[in-house]
Amino acid sequence: MSVQEPPVLHGKIGSLEHESPVRASILANVDKAFDRQVAFLSSLVRCKSLRGLERGVQEVVEAALRERGFDVRRVGIDRALIGKHPAFSPATIDYDETWNVVGVKEPEVAGGRSLALNAHVDVVPAGDAGRWSLDPFAGVRAGDWLYGRGAGDMKAGLSALIFAMDAIEAAELSLTAPVQIQSVVEEEVTGNGAAAMLHAGYVADAVLIPEPTDETLVRANSGVIKFRITLSGVPAHPREIGVGVSAIDAAFRIMSHLRRLEHRWNEEKGNHPGFPDVANPAALTIGTIAGGEWPASLPSSCSFAGRIGFYPGDDQHERVREFERFVAEAVEQDEVLRSCPAPVVEWVGVIQAGYALEPGTEAEASLARAHEAARSAGSSLGSAIMACYLDSAIFAVHGDIPSLVYGPAAENIHAIDERVNLPSLLRVTKTIALFVAEWCGTRSMSIK
Repeated sequence: MSVQEPPVLHGKIGSLEHESPVRASILANVDKAFDRQVAFLSSLVRCKSLRGLERGVQEVVEAALRERGFDVRRVGIDRALIGKHPAFSPATIDYDETWNVVGVKEPEVAGGRSLALNAHVDVVPAGDAGRWSLDPFAGVRAGDWLYGRGAGDMKAGLSALIFAMDAIEAAELSLTAPVQIQSVVEEEVTGNGAAAMLHAGYVADAVLIPEPTDETLVRANSGVIKFRITLSGVPAHPREIGVGVSAIDAAFRIMSHLRRLEHRWNEEKGNHPGFPDVANPAALTIGTIAGGEWPASLPSSCSFAGRIGFYPGDDQHERVREFERFVAEAVEQDEVLRSCPAPVVEWVGVIQAGYALEPGTEAEASLARAHEAARSAGSSLGSAIMACYLDSAIFAVHGDIPSLVYGPAAENIHAIDERVNLPSLLRVTKTIALFVAEWCGTRSMSIK
């Protein structure tokens, strides 16, 4: 006859002062499974999950979560919420063939704090594949690096979430609070994937997002607005070029004026803690341009799209209005632009406030202990400002949830030869495993 022993509740297993076999077992199990983790990451990179093409990667994630016993659901994005719910941003596509995947595990014995583990699977285009050292969607390992579009931003982070949970289970521990793994879309464009999760009620006592941060914690991020401006010129034949205005030339004139707006917004950084050390927090980027109809005609139209950033605490809608006023004033002051039809400003992506993580939260303290305990030599958790959009803003600003952004070292994200550092990914996976165990609480599995 077997006797069932009572499960044992564990405390701060991330603490350096608590040299427990529990912590050692978690770390050992991360090591043991790391080759499988890298293979899984490679399979994710091989899914060419550009915008609107995320079905394949989401099916891989869905299968992986089901195999691990998660309650798995798909969460769609309702375009009807755009303009009505404050977390949603303007979109230029429908969402009929794209969705989020979420896996949920409920505890058998409740008592800890709930946690949402969030990662995005959408990636930006690879550009000219011929300029890459390796096929951008092959997911090839070379030494300490794994190459591919999305390898760093941020499929490595998603692999860390899944395999951190594996390590806890392999250590024969069960968590005492609900945990979600959210695999979301649209982070690179609108943030509407994360917004859909929040709107559907997938909230928790804390959120962890393993973006590639060089193993530091994001203290704050910029607010971001994404725009498209369409210029109409005065078309003309080359023999009458003096009476026309090139829409392409007009577009470049507007771009030049926008650099003044970027400079103006950058000058505000002294009013925001942490941002004086950021070289270009506004970071105006012109990402796409298209124009003209015929080589031997002054072009009638030209359109370009980009983004610009601002500061935590700023109202993103007031920044939108300020941008629109600036464009109108720039046109009024420019003799060439005044001779053309007024430009059209459209909002085609994320319109989101930034956020700042206040020091001293219990979530940060727990992550700091885990970060230090996951390293044999130990090291303090550093922090940094990121002048870009992060899905953490959705949960922090609109859900008032402590949102931790912390992940591995990666190079060339959004660029040629994107790659993630595998030793860093191993350390981050260990950190996340220890953090999840401490934050949610663990109990030993029943022994018969």
